Amino acid sequence: GAMAAVRDVEIDPEGTFKYILVRVQRPGGEEQRDIVRGTKAAEFHNHIFEKVNPEMEKLGYECKCLGGGKIDHNSRDKKIRVFGLSTGYGKADHSVTVEILKKVYTDYEITWSDDKK
Repeated sequence: GAMAAVRDVEIDPEGTFKYILVRVQRPGGEEQRDIVRGTKAAEFHNHIFEKVNPEMEKLGYECKCLGGGKIDHNSRDKKIRVFGLSTGYGKADHSVTVEILKKVYTDYEITWSDDKK
């Protein structure tokens, strides 16, 4: 369905930035997906949610933020590190985030930790 049009991952190609894990679902429907969104442009985690939420509403989905953290994306070495937390949303389940990232960045080394930095 249209949910296939919703990309699993949209993150900056390089650098360290905030990210959120978002659950997308049809109102009242069973179909749901967790997606990862992150960008340096966001000073706070809720800035990311405020961008993704209207996009998904337009497609007829409701969103729930499952938490956040930070992503360190090193495209040269093909490494992604997931860590940290969101003050507002709490810590995302980074292990879930890593599994989603692996679907897209198949040839990367992707790790996570509960480190703050």
